[in-house]
Amino acid sequence: MRSAVQQSGTTFDPARIRHPHFRDLVTDVATAVSRIEDGDTVAISGFASAGTPKAFAPALAERMRAVRAAGGRLRVNLLTGASVSNEAEAMLAEVDGVDLRMPYQSEPTARRAINEGRVDYVDIHLSHVAQQVWEGYYGNVDVAVVEVAAVTDDGKLVPAMSLGNNKTWLDVADKVILEVNSWVPLGVEGMHDVYYGTALPPERRPIMLTRPDDRIGQAHLEVDPAKVIAVVPTDRQDSASALTEPDEISRAIAGHVVEFFRHEVERGRMPAGSLLPLQAGIGNVANAVLSGLEAGPFEDLTCYSEVIQDSMLRLIREGKVAHASATSLALSQAGLEELVDNIDLYRDHITLRPQEISNHPEIVRRLGIIGMNGMLEADVYGNVNSTHVCGTRIMNGIGGSGDFTRNGYVSMFLSPSTAKGGAVSAIVPMIPHVDHTEHDVQVIVTEHGLADLRGLSPRKRARLVVDNCADPAYRPLLHDYLDRANARPDAGNTPHMLEEAFSFHTRFAATGSMLE
Repeated sequence: MRSAVQQSGTTFDPARIRHPHFRDLVTDVATAVSRIEDGDTVAISGFASAGTPKAFAPALAERMRAVRAAGGRLRVNLLTGASVSNEAEAMLAEVDGVDLRMPYQSEPTARRAINEGRVDYVDIHLSHVAQQVWEGYYGNVDVAVVEVAAVTDDGKLVPAMSLGNNKTWLDVADKVILEVNSWVPLGVEGMHDVYYGTALPPERRPIMLTRPDDRIGQAHLEVDPAKVIAVVPTDRQDSASALTEPDEISRAIAGHVVEFFRHEVERGRMPAGSLLPLQAGIGNVANAVLSGLEAGPFEDLTCYSEVIQDSMLRLIREGKVAHASATSLALSQAGLEELVDNIDLYRDHITLRPQEISNHPEIVRRLGIIGMNGMLEADVYGNVNSTHVCGTRIMNGIGGSGDFTRNGYVSMFLSPSTAKGGAVSAIVPMIPHVDHTEHDVQVIVTEHGLADLRGLSPRKRARLVVDNCADPAYRPLLHDYLDRANARPDAGNTPHMLEEAFSFHTRFAATGSMLE
């Protein structure tokens, strides 16, 4: 076993930093963050918390606090692959250190700053992040801070537990800070497939990925050594996701989804046994749906998704899933321990890719992905709001749900039928913010049932959504709305009463409940 060595007073593991040039750059995090200047655009690694730099955000937040106490200003534009760890997000938000945030967040302190107008938030499809950065929409990227597992003998970077947008950050940034995290098992090397063949128009070429287990790239990230200004050793695990055991509602939703899959197989729309590649969003409901496949009749399943959660590890371990492709591992504490303890097993069954590949419309369409994502609410015609409470206050962001909804073979949205103890209905007459239109949404599922909207006119969709998905307490209100809207002489193809379309939301704002 190699002993630790020191560089500039900082201890590091030579097995993790094998290239002499990068060893010479080893330093402490305080020195690294001293290179950040007010107004910098800083891009950091991390996707669903996995792979977030562990030392950078606390040190930067402390420096921001000190600069402000001295009467100065230090704020940055923060770009990420998706959400980063709650700790990193909260620390920077608490010191009011972020001017612009892109493309996704899921932390209450940051969310409050956005909704109060203190942070400019750009909520975009995750498949678009790399392209928009390359096109210069966010200006110059001054500094990239990327967590890796190791630096190889020839100066390549072994990625950590997510890839996200790291390839692009390393390519476009003027300066690079690397965090080398000794907690990440060295056995992760070989799990990644980093594709360097993307380009901007008119230089684009087809991406030759035809199966979820195809490998079209290389195992390592590349970086220009001349851009690296600091290498910071760390030894800290990824933040664990707060997953809970499936409750009765989640199990009911999962049951409807599994029954739908059986129906699709019987109709010849999906292969018996293996179905088509699965995509599931983040959270307890999606995790429960995948858990529901454990007892189902399906074998040799595959996954082509953004994230891998605990349920996917179980499906792999039990032989239900042959291969899972994603860009990140969003695991609970038990899931993290399971992965680290059995890294050799999971390396053979998991491929992590850059998010511009994991979410790429061309690949999603070609593979015929079954997309399963959560929602805040849907209206009776099948339009979905994934992001804004009452149409104005951001919750998290659209993430990758649009990538898989518009381009997938089947697009499904899953949600409990009510929230806040029944005071909020997930099915409303009209949603006040639209992320996914009725033209893209094919299936809506709540604990009460499933509405298959394919091939139906708006009027028929509306009745099916209410009858199958709405909570029974809200069905009379919704049917009354539809009855009166349909009875109007000018009802049209998609009947609405504009003066009452948002009545559920206005009633909630006035009384605290959408019920009359």
